[in-house]
Amino acid sequence: MQNTNQIIQTLQTGGTVLIATDTVYGLAALPTNEKAVAKIYELKQRPRKMFLPVMVADMKDLEKLGLDVNENACKLFASELVPGAITFVLGFKDDSLKPDWLKNRDEIATRIPNNTLLLSVLRETGPLLVTSANRHGRAQTPDRVKDILAELNGTPDLIVEDGEGKEVPSTIINCRFNPPKIERTGLISIDTINNILENE
Repeated sequence: MQNTNQIIQTLQTGGTVLIATDTVYGLAALPTNEKAVAKIYELKQRPRKMFLPVMVADMKDLEKLGLDVNENACKLFASELVPGAITFVLGFKDDSLKPDWLKNRDEIATRIPNNTLLLSVLRETGPLLVTSANRHGRAQTPDRVKDILAELNGTPDLIVEDGEGKEVPSTIINCRFNPPKIERTGLISIDTINNILENE
């Protein structure tokens, strides 16, 4: 497996990286590098009108982006589910903090992954665009790197192989609603999330 420095260097010099998360394998790029972002869309054959999710290392990174981490989101971020397989849809509280690469967005899907290597990379790079490493429209992401590469339209600049990935993605919860709305059921059950929101 490639070391952390090689991954960071690839990202910071405008490359794309295929990397394991704590759920499915993902494609990562620095959001400030338009060439790298464009390559992710090309690899996935994803329409440009569909935004890419954001991964961060720490809740403080979300606040620096001007995001509205409201009471319900705070309860979940403070729970044992984070870091982990839960993706939050959050709106913006302070547009003055919004970086240029988020200027056309009213919300973002974001999470803190429970993966030691990826977290160490995120701590050095800051927020990354990370999306599942499957061709757009496919129901599942292949769990083996060779199958992922056979499906993608091209090859990422760096491939970090780390065994088999999971086939089930993260659970997506939209915290812009009150109560929050589950938009996709994944590794974390609705009951688990509801118990945290109701008992805290």
